[in-house]
Amino acid sequence: MSVAANFNYPTRVWIGAGRIAELPDACEIAGIRKPLIVTDRVLAGLAVIERIAHTVHAPVFSDVQGNPVEANVVAGIQALMSGDHDGVIAIGGGSALDVGKVVAFMAAQSRPMWDFEDVGDNWQRADAAAIKPVIAVPTTAGTGSEVGRAGVITQSATHTKKVIFHPGMMPVVAICDPELTVSLPPGPTAATGLDAFVHCLEAYCAPGYHPLAEGIAIEGMRLVKEYLVRAYDDGGDLEARTHMMAAAAMGATAFQKGLGGIHALAHPVGALYDTHHGLTNAVLMPYVLAYNRPTIDTKIARLAAWLDLDGVEGFMAYVLTLRARLAIPHRLADIGIGKERTAEIGAMAAADPTASGNPRPLSAVVAARLFEAAVDGAPTEDA
Repeated sequence: MSVAANFNYPTRVWIGAGRIAELPDACEIAGIRKPLIVTDRVLAGLAVIERIAHTVHAPVFSDVQGNPVEANVVAGIQALMSGDHDGVIAIGGGSALDVGKVVAFMAAQSRPMWDFEDVGDNWQRADAAAIKPVIAVPTTAGTGSEVGRAGVITQSATHTKKVIFHPGMMPVVAICDPELTVSLPPGPTAATGLDAFVHCLEAYCAPGYHPLAEGIAIEGMRLVKEYLVRAYDDGGDLEARTHMMAAAAMGATAFQKGLGGIHALAHPVGALYDTHHGLTNAVLMPYVLAYNRPTIDTKIARLAAWLDLDGVEGFMAYVLTLRARLAIPHRLADIGIGKERTAEIGAMAAADPTASGNPRPLSAVVAARLFEAAVDGAPTEDA
């Protein structure tokens, strides 16, 4: 099956095999004549980045770590300004895309980056006219940062992940070429794919009224159910890779409705232990689901019907089965995380902006108990 389409929700999304060849056209649309490529340290050494850089005559900035910190942004701004670049081409997973967007946003701002944390109307402090355009080229199918208006950066002083937000950070064009994901190993394919699933799931379960987001979320989960295992088993399956890229973008589009306890816990765990965000979400998922279950049973029953699963019990069993099928560890202990920072993580999770989207209240005490349950591998509804 060959899939190619142009979408314009929430931004231009060009999806299909081989569409990276249209990058010069994207630059023209964005008004970028002297781009800076922002990617991560691993991708920077690959031939594909060299080819892309040659195509658009752009230098490469790659000082981006897995959980990016402000130093990565500062270095990126220096590279952008010293080369007099008028825009950014962000290529990679969520970390590279986030840094690329924040660099383009912050390069000409007069206030510190943390002044634009996604709290209240902080974004209105920015000089919107000074934001440089971004083209996003994901090489994974997970975060959906290519269609997002924010970047997640760890504040080193507090070891806290901060969401830097402005509507003007939305990429002008997102090029989702599945050929750029075929070399992604099975482990990262699984972790990023489950990240997309969690984005959809938490958006669907978040309280509030947003039927557009909910509709996108449930179809995103169906795509993950149909295609993630295929992409995991055969990285060269372009049909599966294409649909997973769509699911990732759908998850990030849907979570404008909200996220929840999975992310509220994953953010401090990732900041303190430098774990992969998608993998951390995948490990935490059943524990937060078990806690939320009394509140979300009716919604999960509807979701299960759409996914052709046997009710709420069937959905809960499916989550565990899918994790096992993709070799996701069952416990946080299995990825080297213990209980020594339980109270700290509980407090950080309760204070995380995503906690407010959880269907049940997420206090510091509750979050700490959920974290301990995830370390031990013992889900509970009574946290």
